[in-house]
Amino acid sequence: MADRDRALTAPESGPTAEELLTQVGRGDREAFGELYEATAARVFGLVRRLVVDPAQAEEVTQDVYLEIWQSAPRFDAARGNALAWMFTLAHRRSVDRIRASQASRDRDLRVGVRDLEVPVDTVAEAVEIRVEHERVVDALVGLSELQRECVSLAYYGGLTQSEIADRLEVPLGTVKTRLRDGMIRLRTALGVTT
Repeated sequence: MADRDRALTAPESGPTAEELLTQVGRGDREAFGELYEATAARVFGLVRRLVVDPAQAEEVTQDVYLEIWQSAPRFDAARGNALAWMFTLAHRRSVDRIRASQASRDRDLRVGVRDLEVPVDTVAEAVEIRVEHERVVDALVGLSELQRECVSLAYYGGLTQSEIADRLEVPLGTVKTRLRDGMIRLRTALGVTT
């Protein structure tokens, strides 16, 4: 690998990567093409080793070269060589892609679990509802006639407390009291503790 770095930066084989990158920083498209030809395989190889998926590796490599084009003016050859700088960009982009893919998988998993249909035993559920209904009917028998009437209008008839008061021609407070007392007696009869 070090030999290839030296070969790419060696002055006798044409412009070095640092020189090309400096020219790219000035907007030289031809230099960018040369830089791409000289380094794309190695950048893609690094990205592919990190990202694994070839299609994503190609996208990340494309993003890396876009970032190289945009960031080349900030490259400072005195601070390091061009390949190390480009590999750093490639590594960062790859890690970003891996994190985004993991977040996407986690999100899909959460949605999948949420939307997972749990098999329901409809027969058992119907029997349970019937048993509960019979328990409630038995418990309603234990209420006074006035309480049972208010509870039935509220929970089976779907009326509001004001509508019950209007229908029974009694004050709203009376309806509230009958409902509260009826519900207390129902809870006791059904064994509800909370």
